[in-house]
Amino acid sequence: MDMDKQRERLAEAGQSHLLQFWNELSPEEQAEMNLDMDAMDFKEINGFFKNAMETSSQTKQDKVDSRMEPVPREVLGSVTRDRDSLKDWEKEGLSCIGQNKVAVLLLAGGQGTRLGVPYPKGMYDVGLPSHKTLFQIQAERILKLQRLAEQQHGTKCCIPWYIMTSGRTMESTKEFFAKHKYFGLSQDDVIFFQQGMLPAMGYSGKIILEGKGKLSMAPDGNGGLYRALGTQRIIQDMEKRGISCIHVYCVDNILVKVADPAFVGFCVRMGADCGAKVVEKTNPTEAVGVVCKVDGRYQVVEYSEITLATAERRTSDGRLMFNAGNVANHFFSLSFLKDIVNTHEPQLQHHVAQKKIPYVNAQGQLIKPDKPNGIKMEKFVFDIFQFAKTFVVYEVLREDEFSPLKNADSQDGKDNPTTARHALMSLHHRWVLNAGGHFIDENGTRVPAIPRDWKPW
Repeated sequence: MDMDKQRERLAEAGQSHLLQFWNELSPEEQAEMNLDMDAMDFKEINGFFKNAMETSSQTKQDKVDSRMEPVPREVLGSVTRDRDSLKDWEKEGLSCIGQNKVAVLLLAGGQGTRLGVPYPKGMYDVGLPSHKTLFQIQAERILKLQRLAEQQHGTKCCIPWYIMTSGRTMESTKEFFAKHKYFGLSQDDVIFFQQGMLPAMGYSGKIILEGKGKLSMAPDGNGGLYRALGTQRIIQDMEKRGISCIHVYCVDNILVKVADPAFVGFCVRMGADCGAKVVEKTNPTEAVGVVCKVDGRYQVVEYSEITLATAERRTSDGRLMFNAGNVANHFFSLSFLKDIVNTHEPQLQHHVAQKKIPYVNAQGQLIKPDKPNGIKMEKFVFDIFQFAKTFVVYEVLREDEFSPLKNADSQDGKDNPTTARHALMSLHHRWVLNAGGHFIDENGTRVPAIPRDWKPW
């Protein structure tokens, strides 16, 4: 776009400040910045900002306690309370996999910044004896599941793996998979696509410059998935492959059961278009969102949105009333996702995340603020629960299925490489014991099943 038109467009949107250092840029820098601005609909972005700030202000004042209801038992499946049904659900799920109806969709847009590394989280090695990365662990689970479904179904099958990256992680993720020969999976069945990016904004609605010729950009949240499914033609690819069930999960959970057949089977048997896997929240102040009903519709309510009194409410059996802890692990039918992409996605509101955003000041110096100076706008993957006609919840054991990797190792830390490594090795230890195996020490002496001072790492 020529610069007169660009200036006019920016002036109309109140974003003319973006060109304040234009004359100091080299021709290459100018061309790159012009290209970045061409890709933006500034009026749409201003609309997103206005709506997000209004919604954020309303949410702060509006606790939802009086409008909340817990998940009713009739839509709940549980690995502890429904043991008699687990085998049936698993068989149903494996049958769907065997018929090539199941895909997995990985949310892998996050960098390992909080882990102290400059590459995508999925490439992280938590220090297992095998030194397998999160990507490899998940790929091998898909391979194993394909083999199990083939054994049950008698024919070869495939679980396509859709991997949503961000602009910052796309190239390094693709290179990593190519270098490792897709961990034994077929290259044609590993499909990479990119979520959208949005500019970071100051509180007055001005887009922030992180360099003289560079706008500050950030991924549009894991709920950016739904827009990307449409713009990147992923829904069409799923249709072409005959997919009807999709399992969506986040890259950082080392215990994730990828395309868990029991979860898939439960959702299919219940005729669900949308399902959420949850773990029981046992501590009322744990900062995790809970799946519940608000005004009769399902959603995730964040811990900060309710009062302590509501968080502490208990049922007659002593459990927390609002105990369905959200772990970003979901089932969707393809028809539901198509409906979301074609009809509901534009109605989803952005959430506001207040951040410390590096910026250049009027003198062109880079400033790293020590307190929040602006916002990033994002949508969440669970924002679409409200549109489900048949919503179900599947409760699993935290120690079997949920150990997120979020932080670098530190003393008394949580959700870090050490806790993730311990969680996986502890799970494998239990598997060996449950299968009738036992452990021996370095002298070949059998170790008791539950030793007082033994740790599986």
